[in-house]
Amino acid sequence: MVSLGAVHSVVYVLLLSVTLVLGGDIVHHDDVAPIRPGCDNNFVLVKVPTWIDGVEKSEYVGVGARFGPTLESKEKRANLTRVVMADPPDCCTKPKNKLTSEIILVHRGKCSFTTKANIADEAGASAILIINYRTELFKMVCEENETDVDIGIPAVMLPQDAGLTLERHIKNNSNVSIQLYSPLRPLVDVAEVFLWLMAVGTILCASYWSAWSAREAAIEQEKLLKDASDDYINTENVGSSGYVEISTTAAILFVVIASCFLVMLYKLMSFWFVEVLVVLFCIGGVEGLQTCLVALLSCFRWFRQPAQTFVKIPFFGAVSYLTLAITPFCIVFAVVWAVYRRASWAWIGQDILGITLIITVLQIVRIPNLKVGTVLLSCAFLYDIFWVFVSKWWFHESVMIVVARGDKSGEDGIPMLLKIPRLFDPWGGYSIIGFGDIILPGLLVAFSLRYDWLAKKNLRAGYFLWAMTAYGLGLLITYVALNLMDGHGQPALLYIVPFTLGTFLSLGKKRGELKILWTRGKPERPCCHIQEDNQSINSHH
Repeated sequence: MVSLGAVHSVVYVLLLSVTLVLGGDIVHHDDVAPIRPGCDNNFVLVKVPTWIDGVEKSEYVGVGARFGPTLESKEKRANLTRVVMADPPDCCTKPKNKLTSEIILVHRGKCSFTTKANIADEAGASAILIINYRTELFKMVCEENETDVDIGIPAVMLPQDAGLTLERHIKNNSNVSIQLYSPLRPLVDVAEVFLWLMAVGTILCASYWSAWSAREAAIEQEKLLKDASDDYINTENVGSSGYVEISTTAAILFVVIASCFLVMLYKLMSFWFVEVLVVLFCIGGVEGLQTCLVALLSCFRWFRQPAQTFVKIPFFGAVSYLTLAITPFCIVFAVVWAVYRRASWAWIGQDILGITLIITVLQIVRIPNLKVGTVLLSCAFLYDIFWVFVSKWWFHESVMIVVARGDKSGEDGIPMLLKIPRLFDPWGGYSIIGFGDIILPGLLVAFSLRYDWLAKKNLRAGYFLWAMTAYGLGLLITYVALNLMDGHGQPALLYIVPFTLGTFLSLGKKRGELKILWTRGKPERPCCHIQEDNQSINSHH
């Protein structure tokens, strides 16, 4: 059984969830920086592996400039070239040292980026590395009044720590050599395929569990009616204590509350704040893992007796012996993940906790009819678009993307995400999907299967198969858009909502069942037909 407090905690996770599909940006688009002939490159990340006195050392990451030729994408085609320090270091005047196709290392400041690049080009350098005065990377653009932007060498910005390390080696008379190349991402990474399967599989499992629970409750109602039991009072509310139904008002409030929390995350994003989110995620994850394990083990006859035997515990109420046995394992699992969440394998634990939490949410939180589902998904659709795209106008960056990545927190993203490492991406990183992109459309898909089972519809005549297919296609289109945008985060609900909601509404109208789906959300119960049949038999007698 799920306690009321657990229900509330799960609902809060639903409200705090991120709705975003992301796969590490490789090309950084910028609509603000000026573009004109000779100064129209995309801002691409650049790999900078280093060799010190012939020994391979650290690899750094820089960013290419808006101007100059594009870099080689293949490592094997990138030349290993010696690096020299500019004299003067800012390279705002002609260097005193003679260059023979070396890469020149210069400091940022005193003159424009294009001026430095032109001077380095004329001095015989093969490329220019500019050291930023911060640890972050900076996008190098052309000034509005500059005319000499026909630059013949590539320009790359290095973060301060990387640039100063190279400078120190050069000043120690070490032979420093580097390669410059910007590898392309694969069109499709296996991580995206597995993430798609995880999202679809999670909704599939949760929908069948939800439909099975609804059918069992309907069977109990039917038995009570057949027996003409005095206990059968207000059958609409039988079993309602096991789940929470979302109202139209709650669906609208979702956008308001979720938006407020998202802004709070954005403004307060820091190491300690992410630690608080980790604790909340662990609490919800323990509840989700415990609920799913108890339900799974209860299917086996060896565990049915302890699952059906309860003991009363203060504050928690009646708890089964099986739940007591499972809970310590769930707590240990969540604690181990929290302690080692920065390890390379920690994404596995995060996904297990996340999937079980999502399944639990979809089991106990339900939409009663298509009207509520339409309001909820429409509001979420607008919410997603606003905080991914429109928020840039007010905050000068996408609030949703910044929060999902955990920028300025020192953490590798917030925990309310499913993630898989990008296996064949030369830049590494993770493909991620927010809980909201599974939970919100999952509520509609689960509703469709509950309706089909209660109406005794087969797959082709029902709505579940079509809703599930629409969700899968919507998520697939999201990943297509993600790859076309070079990994720039996409609001998944922008694609998923029209597919799922549009399919459901169109199909309901075509079959003449839209009115029942919209208001009642349930077919005429078999019990009611049985009652009418009994009355007609009695009248014949």
